[in-house]
Amino acid sequence: MSAERPSGIDPEVTARRVAMIRERIEAALDPDALDVIDESHLHVGHPGARDGRGHFRVRIRSEELAAQSRIARHRSIYAALGDLMTTDIHALAIDVED
Repeated sequence: MSAERPSGIDPEVTARRVAMIRERIEAALDPDALDVIDESHLHVGHPGARDGRGHFRVRIRSEELAAQSRIARHRSIYAALGDLMTTDIHALAIDVED
């Protein structure tokens, strides 16, 4: 991570959140590939970013998700993340690779 982070974004908090997101998705969905990207720095100053929760992007390839509709895929990921969706994640972009 760059030392030049926008104010209000703590790299330790970001690293912890990315690790928690990765851990929960891996445990629930056993993905073949998974990237968790913090995009919070792109939303500094945005009203939704003021609550301290982060903006993330998940790129995932999983046999389990491949057979599901787009809505079911999102529900599966939200279920895997559980309370993180209300405590640590403000916004989540999901890219599922087939």
